[in-house]
Amino acid sequence: MTAQGSANNSSKMQAYLNQKPVQQQTIPLPIQNNHQLNSLRNPPYNPHNFYRLGSEQRPQVSSQFPQQPGFPQQPQAINNQAYPNNSAPPFENETIYYYIIGLFDTNNKELFLAELSKRRDQYPDLALVLWNSYGIMTILYQEVISVYPLLNPPALSAQQSNKVCNALALLQLIATHEQTRMPFLKANIPQLLYPFLSTSNKTKPYDNLRLTSLGVIGALIATFIFQKIIADPGGYHYVVSHSKRLKTVVMILNNVVTQLVETQSLRLLKSVTKCYLRLADDPSSRQYLQANLPEFFQDGTFSSFVTEDATYRKLLFQLLYKISNTSAIPL
Repeated sequence: MTAQGSANNSSKMQAYLNQKPVQQQTIPLPIQNNHQLNSLRNPPYNPHNFYRLGSEQRPQVSSQFPQQPGFPQQPQAINNQAYPNNSAPPFENETIYYYIIGLFDTNNKELFLAELSKRRDQYPDLALVLWNSYGIMTILYQEVISVYPLLNPPALSAQQSNKVCNALALLQLIATHEQTRMPFLKANIPQLLYPFLSTSNKTKPYDNLRLTSLGVIGALIATFIFQKIIADPGGYHYVVSHSKRLKTVVMILNNVVTQLVETQSLRLLKSVTKCYLRLADDPSSRQYLQANLPEFFQDGTFSSFVTEDATYRKLLFQLLYKISNTSAIPL
């Protein structure tokens, strides 16, 4: 999303929120008793058991997003008077629940999507909350498939592209979380993104859509699947023995690195660097990487990680040394 688009969304969000007086700090969810409230705020999941409640077990929450006067009140955390210098307010539980419930409001869903996407790194367990919140994953799926008819013939506007990209950014968050990655894969969600990768339109809305989709798929490949594949000799040979496969893999890894310029995830950066380093063991792959390794590895973009983390510093040195010497040996 462009800086101007982000600013416009922030202005719209604030104008929307300012219409509602701050009467209380808690969110008046449409519940029948305290037991249902606890169930909503503490969904029954754990790292080893992800499941959906059966319909007969779910709290009876209205599918219609509450309108005035029952609409959830503005949380204190996003009151402008409390943050006069326009500093980013804390992304606390009440705020995140407010934004997630807002996704059910069809008239303002775009604003809530943008806000959640912008603040996704401020709440470590947002992926878990999204994955286990009733109806939220369906909303994100609908945002993705709603633009399929606009791919061919091309009719996708910048606003529509930004909206889908915000939904994809939340899907990428789920794809990279260690506790939701496997359920995400088993649900075959990446298949929803393949139509975006097959588009050939070169305009910015479509380019942003392809880039963000590759980020979701690439995050899965780089952090989990691909690293395991190339650790196995058979999988490694399968990738490097065919130039088209190699180019496809490098393209995905490069797009993951482009995403990392913004997200600055050291864990993911280490994983991607290890993938490049393994590919560079092959002479042909090493030659291809000499011309196609992202410039971000050498222009100081990740200098803070190089300074602060000795492990990453060693990985980066090994990678740059190896691809700059066609006869380099493993260190």
